Amino acid sequence: MVVDELWTALSGASGAALACCFMAAAVALHWSGRRTARGAVARARQRQQAALERMDKAAQRFRLQNPDLDSQALLALTLPQLVQKLHSGELSPEAALFTYVGKAWEVNKGTNCVTTYFADCETQLSQAPRQGLLYGVPVSLKECFSYKGQNATLGLSLNEGVPAECDSVVVQVLKLQGAVPFVHTNVPQSMLSYDCSNPLFGQSTNPWKPSKSPGGSSGGEGALIGSGGSPLGFGTDIGGSIRFPSSFCGICGLKPTGNRLSKIGVKSCVYGQLAVQFSVGPMARDVESLALCMRALLCEDMFRLDPTVPPLPFKEEVYTSSQPLRVGYYETDNYTMPTPAMKRALLETKKSLEAAGHTLVPFLPTNIPYALETLSIGGLFSDGGTTYLQNFKGDFVDPCLGNLIWILKLPRWLKGLLAFLLKPLLPRLAAFLSGMRSRSVENLWELQHKIEVYRNSVIAQWRALDLDVLLTPMLGPAMDLNGPGKVIGAVSYTLLYNCLDFPAGVVPVTMVTVEDEAQMEHYRGYFGDIWDKVLQKVMKKSVGLPVAVQCVALPWEEELCLRFMREVERLMTPEKRPF
Repeated sequence: MVVDELWTALSGASGAALACCFMAAAVALHWSGRRTARGAVARARQRQQAALERMDKAAQRFRLQNPDLDSQALLALTLPQLVQKLHSGELSPEAALFTYVGKAWEVNKGTNCVTTYFADCETQLSQAPRQGLLYGVPVSLKECFSYKGQNATLGLSLNEGVPAECDSVVVQVLKLQGAVPFVHTNVPQSMLSYDCSNPLFGQSTNPWKPSKSPGGSSGGEGALIGSGGSPLGFGTDIGGSIRFPSSFCGICGLKPTGNRLSKIGVKSCVYGQLAVQFSVGPMARDVESLALCMRALLCEDMFRLDPTVPPLPFKEEVYTSSQPLRVGYYETDNYTMPTPAMKRALLETKKSLEAAGHTLVPFLPTNIPYALETLSIGGLFSDGGTTYLQNFKGDFVDPCLGNLIWILKLPRWLKGLLAFLLKPLLPRLAAFLSGMRSRSVENLWELQHKIEVYRNSVIAQWRALDLDVLLTPMLGPAMDLNGPGKVIGAVSYTLLYNCLDFPAGVVPVTMVTVEDEAQMEHYRGYFGDIWDKVLQKVMKKSVGLPVAVQCVALPWEEELCLRFMREVERLMTPEKRPF
């Protein structure tokens, strides 16, 4: 009776008015909920603009005071050459810093890669220990590295206006080694993407072609270093986040074993997820720069400031060895079909290594789909995405994340139902959906044990063939902007080595040719699903873009990985891009 009366009332003019009131209230609530996010965006953009203006003024002031400095010659120096000239006094730390500040400001106009300028870097110059291995070297940092007094937003409004209370351990050690951190660089919102865009600072673009992504999540670093705006940078990697930008931007990058470098003071969206390890690692133009960086960081200061880092100094004899290597390799992981350029890069590198006296042995880690879909995705989203989603309350969602937020918001039962219905037609997508369901503590422990068993099985495979290192394809060339969020499955070549917690690095070896581009027209992938179709589309128009390979070693063998990367670089280095 009451329901009938209510329905009658609502069906008249007063009901229409009431409905309008409800709609107006909903819109007001939505607007009010986003007001905080809008304010955060405005403040972040103002802060970024002010930082860029300070950079420009500082660089111009130095140029006026030092008109005879050959900035182009300085920028052309490799990191080891720069360090040598700084130590000898031939170059001053001021010259290095302000030349790179000016270059970073310049390249940012085309890439939008810099979010913050550390104005105190100018005073840090006088405090830099002259005996440090990185004395006077300007260093860029992915935005997630805590730097005292600066925000580490991760592109999320809830982190805007929350400055760090102290430096991360890596930043502290860099300063103790004489380095001068000078900028924060852009990241995709939440950092769970291999693109590089967020509502606070906008889209970063590829220095080779602005319609292409620089990769992610260390995309700002890739764009800045790839365009010559920094000689050395730091990123993090939980699925390829150092390796994708290195590949897409034509630079070198190393993802070490999970705990080889300290993670204290590195900000994240999700803490306590230990099934799939993230790593802190260096990015630079060449392998020797990466080795110099690792040599500097693996020191007593690192082990003192973070006693959980194993006290393993850099093994010089391993890195400098010239003994022939026994190299495992695979042309494809049979999950993501390599693009024509990827396949050619791998085969040409294999041929050059064999010609140089190394032994190449076919090797494919066992059961890669299981490692990706069940172990890796299951480990990353063991709570169903609940903790991750809390970062987005009242915030905008950047397009670079694709449908990830929408999928994670689905209830557990619906993820399971969709996975069941999609399995016959889209088995990969169904498997990812299934892996994103929340699980009990008991099932989480079981999953972590399965990861240990899988890791041991791959190591046993590796040992049975007496391999030193492994050569694999690396996803490339760079995708169109917003492409990565639509091709989640293409992380297969990189995510596997986060699951295994093996060190892995990327070296550019060639560029996309006209023939590669023509062959891409016939690309169909292995499954013919939406990921394969989108990948074919977003990698077109790529002639001249860099293509890399991936070099892998067993856990804690970063020096061997770098030694292998150096050999690949020596044999395969394509024409360097002039800065």
